[in-house]
Amino acid sequence: MPKKSETTILLITFLITAGVLAGGFWWFSQSQNSENSSSLQVKSNDSSQSQAIQQKTFEQVKNVPKGLASYGGSTSWAPIRQKIDPVIQKSFPEFELRYTDPQSEAPNTTTGISMLLKAQLEFAQASRPITNGEFEEAQKRGIKLKVIPVAIDGLAVVVHPNLNIPGITTDQFEAIFDGKITNWREVGGPNLKIQPYGKKGRDNGAYFKLTGTTTEAIRKVASDPGGIYWAGAPLLVSQCGVKPLPIGRNSNQFIPPYQEPFVPPSRCPQLRNKVDTNAIRSGKYPLSRRLIVVVKENGEFEQQAGEAYANLLLTNEGQRMIEETGFVSIR
Repeated sequence: MPKKSETTILLITFLITAGVLAGGFWWFSQSQNSENSSSLQVKSNDSSQSQAIQQKTFEQVKNVPKGLASYGGSTSWAPIRQKIDPVIQKSFPEFELRYTDPQSEAPNTTTGISMLLKAQLEFAQASRPITNGEFEEAQKRGIKLKVIPVAIDGLAVVVHPNLNIPGITTDQFEAIFDGKITNWREVGGPNLKIQPYGKKGRDNGAYFKLTGTTTEAIRKVASDPGGIYWAGAPLLVSQCGVKPLPIGRNSNQFIPPYQEPFVPPSRCPQLRNKVDTNAIRSGKYPLSRRLIVVVKENGEFEQQAGEAYANLLLTNEGQRMIEETGFVSIR
């Protein structure tokens, strides 16, 4: 091959190779820049969300709307409504909170979510996860639901103060409220019929005696030697007329939902039992659930109100007050 042709071919080959390398370098640089930009964007969003839930006081929460916000739902939220909501109202007087009961049913998570879907509430307070049926009903109505956890609630089981029993296991708890264990003798107690008390809209079964409220259920158990009832620990542990039972994953270790030593009914109300939030937080106490705010994702006042309420409870101030009511802070 002539030297000139050979040189020409080598030059062309060099230029092509250089072009390929340059193109590859440019693509790699753009790819890296894109990834870095994406990474920075994610970090920026995470930082923004982190700042949103790390606010210390109610006054630092932004985007709290003005207007009347009706809300309702689970009665387990009663201590929060009584203690924290008035403080929120004082901090944001133009964000008017109005608790709303259902017209003809007992208030609970189920009725609260139902009222939310029927546009009777701006947001709902729930003490259990949303069911598939509730999600499907929301979808039929063109509603997208969002849940925001704000606290952890221990579940307590109460019996008559004179019932002599060290505690029950989680399996026995389920069997009693499923109607499978019917006598206290089956769980180490006296030969006495177990009478489960339930709550309308929450419990089903012919073996239940249903009540409209937790207050009514407590009164029933306090006068029934074989009675038993469960609800949120902050609602039950401090009551004078009933006794909270220790619960265990097995019969070798029963964990009480209250701080020891136990305060007997004879010393109440001068002294009251307090919820052992440390045992619930650590998981040592086996029965717990999350309290959630249920919000409509529609970009309108309902969503603004529900998210603002949840954000207020997630501040340091809100979480501290949640602890004071007997619940466990989620942060």
